[in-house]
Amino acid sequence: MSRTSPYVPESASLHGGIQSLPTRPIHILGVPLDLGASRRGVDMGPSALRVAGLEARLEALGHDVTDAGDVPVPIAETRHLGETNARYLAEITETCTRLAEMVEQALEAGATPLVLGGDHSVAAGTVAGVSAFYRKRQQKIGLIWIDAHSDINTPATSPSGNVHGMPVAALLGLGPDALAEIAGFTPKIAPENTVLVGVRDIDATEKENIRRAGISEVYTMRDIDERGMRAVMEEALRAAGRGTAGYHVSLDMDWVDPEDAPGVGTPVRGGATYREAHLAMEILADHGRLLSFELVEVNPVLDERNRTADLAVELISSAFGKKIL
Repeated sequence: MSRTSPYVPESASLHGGIQSLPTRPIHILGVPLDLGASRRGVDMGPSALRVAGLEARLEALGHDVTDAGDVPVPIAETRHLGETNARYLAEITETCTRLAEMVEQALEAGATPLVLGGDHSVAAGTVAGVSAFYRKRQQKIGLIWIDAHSDINTPATSPSGNVHGMPVAALLGLGPDALAEIAGFTPKIAPENTVLVGVRDIDATEKENIRRAGISEVYTMRDIDERGMRAVMEEALRAAGRGTAGYHVSLDMDWVDPEDAPGVGTPVRGGATYREAHLAMEILADHGRLLSFELVEVNPVLDERNRTADLAVELISSAFGKKIL
């Protein structure tokens, strides 16, 4: 097993005619965190994904799956929200620090971390762990951020103070400082290897933060409409992979149109269709440079018969190699 990659590609294998990529060990890490969002319920997201059969579906593809359980998360009612411009920042940083350590340990064991949120603030921990692992090997990582939102607010620019709108800013070193400095270094990613895909709801202050951070690879839903998902994903993966060991993929289920994914806290009309979402994951799998993956913002309280979690598990399966034929 290579110590600079979570798995070593070998000859392709077939499992039931649906898996044509090298299999890999996968460590599932749940993060039932809802402190970064304004609507409760997203803390049940990891359980909803497990109930939807995530582990069994990945094992059916031939992967060696270990469910490492959940990262401990403080209960909101037992803590003070802190500063209103970054609510529960101390508790979120505490959780993300634990998560970063567990992610790095999974990579040390030669496994691919699969993180289940929780709200999107968990990404500050996931990416910190992946970046720390490869930094020790003098390598960079890329980031593919697939979301209706750019999540690049800071405490100084956020209209809500909800930290789930700040992880990209933290990873690029813009703040908040506590999140940005997890694992003892900042930034975690370079702007030229940071790619936003499918955004369609961006605050005015976030637009300025995107320019200030130096992110040039931003693909809106208009880009997908005009050029197609294939062209957008191919360009996104090239940018994130340029000069890096590979990339982390962070998928917020509100990226998908709420007609197909109603169980999210911040739905925005006009998102990716069912097939567009699957195509994006299939192209990701084809490239074979996935280092880690997280899926966030499934809220069972707002869902219909676990539809959103079921779709989320389907998309994860496609990202890990499930094929139609």
